[in-house]
Amino acid sequence: MIHQRTLAALEFYKISERLAELCESSAGRGRALALSPLQSFEEVLLAARIYEESAVCFSADSGFALSSFPDMGDLLDHAALPGQNPYDVEAFWAMRETLRLAHNAHKAINAPEAERHWPNLLRIALAVPLPVQLTAALSRCISDDALIQDAASPELYRLRSELRRMHQTCTRKIRDFALQYNISHYLQDEFITLSSDRYVLPLKGNFKGQLQGIIHDWSQTGETCYFEPMFLLKLNNRLQELKHEERMEEQKILAYLYGLVLAEITGVRAALELLVQLDVLQAKRRMADLFDGHCLTLSTPEGGIELLDARHPLLALEHSALRHSGRGDREKNGSFRVRPLHIQLRPGEQTLIITGGNAGGKTVCLKTLGLAAAMTFSGLPVPAAKGSHIPWFKRIDAFIGDEQSLEDSVSTFTAQIRHLAKALKYLDHTSLVLLDEFGAGTDPAEGAALALAVCDALLERGAFVLAATHFPALKSYALTREHVRAASMLFEPETRRPLFKLAYDQVGASQALHVAREHGLPQSIIDRAEQYLLQYGRESSDILDRLNALAAQREKELDKMFQERQKAQNALRKTKESLENERRQLYEDVRSKAKEVLQAWKEGRVGHKGALKEMSQLRASLASARASGNGSSAAPAENFRTGQPVLHRAFNKSGVIAGIDERRGRLRLSLNGVTVWANIEDVSAYPAGTEQPRPLHALRVAGRKTEAEALRIDLRGMNAEEAVRAVDRFVDRALLAGRPEVEIIHGRGTGALRREIHNFLRTISSVERFATAPEDRGGDGMTIVSLR
Repeated sequence: MIHQRTLAALEFYKISERLAELCESSAGRGRALALSPLQSFEEVLLAARIYEESAVCFSADSGFALSSFPDMGDLLDHAALPGQNPYDVEAFWAMRETLRLAHNAHKAINAPEAERHWPNLLRIALAVPLPVQLTAALSRCISDDALIQDAASPELYRLRSELRRMHQTCTRKIRDFALQYNISHYLQDEFITLSSDRYVLPLKGNFKGQLQGIIHDWSQTGETCYFEPMFLLKLNNRLQELKHEERMEEQKILAYLYGLVLAEITGVRAALELLVQLDVLQAKRRMADLFDGHCLTLSTPEGGIELLDARHPLLALEHSALRHSGRGDREKNGSFRVRPLHIQLRPGEQTLIITGGNAGGKTVCLKTLGLAAAMTFSGLPVPAAKGSHIPWFKRIDAFIGDEQSLEDSVSTFTAQIRHLAKALKYLDHTSLVLLDEFGAGTDPAEGAALALAVCDALLERGAFVLAATHFPALKSYALTREHVRAASMLFEPETRRPLFKLAYDQVGASQALHVAREHGLPQSIIDRAEQYLLQYGRESSDILDRLNALAAQREKELDKMFQERQKAQNALRKTKESLENERRQLYEDVRSKAKEVLQAWKEGRVGHKGALKEMSQLRASLASARASGNGSSAAPAENFRTGQPVLHRAFNKSGVIAGIDERRGRLRLSLNGVTVWANIEDVSAYPAGTEQPRPLHALRVAGRKTEAEALRIDLRGMNAEEAVRAVDRFVDRALLAGRPEVEIIHGRGTGALRREIHNFLRTISSVERFATAPEDRGGDGMTIVSLR
């Protein structure tokens, strides 16, 4: 539980106000203003997952963007009340727009990839079915301009059609009347008009008494009278009857729609709830974009606290507003910059005591952690770097700011003691307590002693504590007490201006005299204070100043090292990307050239030896590219041994070392029974953990799998057509691999398959000769082919 007093001290409600400003609808704004921390660990985890699904996947993949929609909350609350239908046409139009948008949102969420990318958002959308019949009826009955459409019912269509015919009849009769009696020059306007829902003529005032009829009204100037001729009397009476029938039919339609609302009110509420949740989620994403925020990871209490590059959320929002409004001069001149903080309590540490100068950022540090925790537990993103984490706190208590009350005769010190006394019995290892200058409102010695005792009590209960103080006793406590860590807000040694950075495992001076000088206190008083300081604490102050200077120098060096490391990493990444692009392009060029060589050889435009020579050159260029891409130099000859499995990078073939020529830097390799000499730089040790090369007698390739890697192909079980195609591919790949001889197993059988294979081999120009194998190698069940 986070008490409202703590939320007010952390200014959480200002965050909810900013969130409300980013919502599209009044209903969403109301939900944002009512936002508060959730009550359980599971609820916070679910809220974080839903936000991440919405921010990372749904908003990017679905293309759905929520627009403004009417708030139907009050209308739905009155819908079930007994009595007359409270809805008018505009209310039904608002409901139509809301349901239409809800159905669009539902369709976007219920996409094929939803279960994989945003399952929790999908469950919200599918929790209650949306009203289908009401949505269809509203689309049919209510127009875009909030009117009842003619197609709402057959009777309404008939009545309005007759009304349009009446208008045409009246217009025609008046035109004929004006021509017959030549009264056009007495008309103020060219057309007829309506007065009291009756068709009338706008006549000039001096024409009064010239015709029989009824004057219904006069203009404000008195120059025009609205005159109903007697021949229009019957038509106007019929017009009134039709108007009355039209109104009655419209009431029936509204009553019908109201009945549908009552029947499907659960679905209507679900549609509104879905839109409100999407509106708040969209506002959260917009807020995260303003300050580059993320949802913090929840850890166990044993994992400690880690806020990386954390900024105070309200300051980060103000900074974003200044940047987007174009008023960035404050940022340029340095008067307004948000410095990120690294707030850390390592595993086993419970209390962080922060010291340092006035106006140095101690209170901001406390509020940053407290507000970040409250926002996390409310499902909001936080301006902190990824990798940040905090434990789940069931309770947060903040003792920050002036809590005095003149009406209750309570001072700040008294108010803090009262609140601490009430909260103490509820605090445990799932609690966070923020103490800002606790005990400062009374005698310094007693206040320091009380602050030490309170820290002891909180440690015993296992609570996490962040305390900001100027008490020397607490500074010593921070450096000596187990499970307590000290930190100091740094300042610039030369100018004494705050750096708004935390330095850990040290304490800092308060800088009171410098702050007083900066804020206009007379120099004479400052000089007198320095004289008093010489009597009491100058030596310790000098030591703290020296520690601060060393820590500030260390922070500058660390920042510089970090920037240099980032620069080196970026340069390395760009170099690797460039090399990879060049290597990939070379591979593509080699592959394309190889296809051209193979095609030229098949078409007879290049001979067998010429094709092999060109392929050898391509392999050499590819091997060079691989060597440069790997960035590795050749291994010395002594690193290899006879019988060692190796990889020939140029051929991309595995083999075994059959001999070593150290003088020439060459290795004799056995590659699937073929012996070749290779330069050492083209050979690398066989990759660990991969399958070792198999001996020649173990190679037996079936059908169409890896013929090009073997010396033989087995065609048994194939028909003649399949066998011929397989041999054609096998011979091509054998030629490209440089094989001088291959074996084709076709079996004995009737000899039909052997004859087909032999007839086909005679048509291949690259086959020098072929014959059946000796009996000890398979006899006439296998053919041995020699290649040119």
